[in-house]
Parts: sequence; structure tokens; C-alpha cells
Amino acid sequence: MAISQLSLFLMNQPGQLVDAVGAISGTGANIRAMSIAEANDFGILRAIVTNSEAVCNALKNNYLITRTPVVAAKMDDRTGALFPILNVLNEANINIEYMYAFTGTGPDEAYVVLRVNDPDTAEAVLHAAGIGTLSDDNLKI
Repeated sequence: MAISQLSLFLMNQPGQLVDAVGAISGTGANIRAMSIAEANDFGILRAIVTNSEAVCNALKNNYLITRTPVVAAKMDDRTGALFPILNVLNEANINIEYMYAFTGTGPDEAYVVLRVNDPDTAEAVLHAAGIGTLSDDNLKI
């Protein structure tokens, strides 16, 4: 099952990021991964957190926030480990809209977060190829 990614829309101004991260931290959630995309006037903070539903509910009155299903594929933290994941998805004709990575809790463990056009099929073909993925339950503290 895909994991939930939170996307917070922030004005491109000093203090916006620290306020958003403080708000997430104030819920007691742990930020496992994050990425920031920016445009001239705003930025999008994408975050993988523990208990995304609680974070989303706590922040929805102060931030424009959305939850999006993404796939987090497990890979070794070594040269070339990303290629088999991308190859499996390419062979299944799954489009990758964007991606970012983070290290896992074990030695030499990493994950690549993929926003794809079909998360369920992506996970199925990854699992068929022996590539593990995370679920929201795996992210709990």
C-alpha cells in the first residue's frame, strides 16, 4: 500500500519554512523525508511523516495542505541501486512525475519516493520484482 505524502503550499518568504516545520513537529510527528520545490512566489514542502492523517488534520486550518499517495521503494544505499527500480517501472510503462530519496534506519538502507501515475500497479510490479515498499504503518514511531 502506498504511503501518504503531505504537500504544504508556502509563500516564498522568510519564516514560512520554519513555521511549517514547527507546526509539523508540534503534532509529535517525525519527519522521515522532505523536499522543497519552489516557484517565484510560493514553494511546495513535500514531506513523509509519521501519522500523516493527524498532521494533516492539525495543519489544515492554517495551511493549504494535501495528502498524496506515493510509492517508497526500498533500495540498498550503494552505487547503481536506483536503476533496477526505474527499469522495472519503465518496463511496466509507469510514468514518474517526480522523486526524491532518503536514508533508512538500517545500515546501507535507502528509499526512493516516487510520485507515479498508478501507485497500485507500481507497487505490484516492484513487489513482483522483489523490491520492497513502505506503507504508512511502517512509518509509525
